[in-house]
Amino acid sequence: MLKILQISQIVLSALVVLFILLQQRGSGLGSAFGGGSTAFRSRRGIEKFLFNATIVVATLFVLVSLAVVFWDK
Repeated sequence: MLKILQISQIVLSALVVLFILLQQRGSGLGSAFGGGSTAFRSRRGIEKFLFNATIVVATLFVLVSLAVVFWDK
């Protein structure tokens, strides 16, 4: 069981890094395709998915990390 937790911890850490790197800082994906704007706008489509997926995967990573620490004792 410990090996499964450790492998899932590695996979989740790679996913967190990937999701964070896919998000563009401050400007969003819209400006990458020529739609830059200085007005406030909400996340839509893939931006919203990446944002929510990052939160979910980071939370899972923390929970699995705590499980590894307490399982190891």
